[in-house]
Amino acid sequence: MQERYEHFIGGTFTAPTGGRYFDSIDPARNEKAAEIARGDARDVDAAVHAAKAAFAEWRDARPIVRGRILFEIARRLRAEIDALARLETLENGKPMGQSRADVETAAQYFEFYAGLVNLFKGETIDLGGGYHSYEPYGVVAVITPWNAPINQAGRGIAPALAVGNTVVAKPSEFTSTTTLELARIALESGIPKGVLNVVTGTGPEAGAALVSHLDVRKVAFTGSVRAGREIGKIAAERIIPLTLELGGKSPDIIFADADLKAAIPGALRAMCANTGQVCSLGSRILVEDPIHETVVTGLKEGLAKIRLGPGTENVSMGPITTAAQYQKVQDYYRIAREEDASVAIGGDLPSDPKLRGGFFVAPTLYTNVRPEMRIAREEIFGPVGVVIRFKDEEEAIRIANDVDYGLVAGIWTSDLSRAHRVAARLEAGQVFVNEYFAGGVETPFGGYKMSGYGREKGIEALHHYTQLKCVTIKL
Repeated sequence: MQERYEHFIGGTFTAPTGGRYFDSIDPARNEKAAEIARGDARDVDAAVHAAKAAFAEWRDARPIVRGRILFEIARRLRAEIDALARLETLENGKPMGQSRADVETAAQYFEFYAGLVNLFKGETIDLGGGYHSYEPYGVVAVITPWNAPINQAGRGIAPALAVGNTVVAKPSEFTSTTTLELARIALESGIPKGVLNVVTGTGPEAGAALVSHLDVRKVAFTGSVRAGREIGKIAAERIIPLTLELGGKSPDIIFADADLKAAIPGALRAMCANTGQVCSLGSRILVEDPIHETVVTGLKEGLAKIRLGPGTENVSMGPITTAAQYQKVQDYYRIAREEDASVAIGGDLPSDPKLRGGFFVAPTLYTNVRPEMRIAREEIFGPVGVVIRFKDEEEAIRIANDVDYGLVAGIWTSDLSRAHRVAARLEAGQVFVNEYFAGGVETPFGGYKMSGYGREKGIEALHHYTQLKCVTIKL
């Protein structure tokens, strides 16, 4: 990791106008990892102007030209996967294997959308400049969170570029480096200067300025409900389109006829992935009465085998990424005690003194949880699962839908009719059957209710990065 990182504006690494920087923290050791440029409205303005100046050339390029560049970005991401994964691990804390997987997923986004540039769902044929069809918006703002930096950057940036938009990205101030490296790789892959820019900084200083900028024509945001509301207010005032991918409290429903050899490991992955810092986490594990004890025992045994430690070591779970989130997880330990939930395993900080220097928390499972408890309704964003019993299908659906979120849901059953029946009634944007986190870059992703609106991933995302123009000519 470099000692200092600058903005990437107009194809060049650029020092912040105000000369300010902040520290990026290695969460495994709670130590400084690097200095990151602290941008403000002046840096945002420079990036947006660079993107606006580059728009016409990129918009009018033949789609196959854009596609070749996106393919090359994917190739170069894979060529630098080890270095990028190490940066991700140092800032985010996740194990190196998971960081490598996130870089690979980012490469797949560019690869996937590169293959779609000449095929927009079979509805139009885009022949480049001078032809009417779906049109890009212009300058698009892509604002990403800290839990999966390069993965989320690829998810938003690749489809936006594929259809001819230019982009100003604002990564989380906690995890900025891999998005900056992605912009450098894009330039080296042949993307014109100004087509992809990255401004680093805080949400109130850089993020708000980006959403408010009059030349930004579309915003895609992934993050908290609180921040989503603030961005939504600005977008509403400006009357610009907005994609919001926010939080979740997703149900993972295990019926008595499920294959428990698959369901229990699947439920473990669903509640522990990325140290529980996943918006689509299966943190509410709904278990049918006859198999309750078997499932709880299996989950406890699985959680007991998790190895905690710095992501640079051979471990299965790293630290929480930020100090504030580390404290939030501990707050929910307290809330669980106040609500009289039973601790099956965990429920406190790890006892190993080697882990005390970093933001490590113990994988935790609560039982005897009622649906109205806060730990069963509020997003914790840590490796904390709650088990809720249910008697029949109707009760499972009622409990599953009885929260403010609706991002994803899981169903484990050997009854195909039940899988279709329950999936149709769940209030969630994506339903996994017999494999949690099923699908990939090809499957559309987004939520119901407070989990947001709009869709990322898949062909569907292209509709959210283009606007429809109908030209009717009387001959």
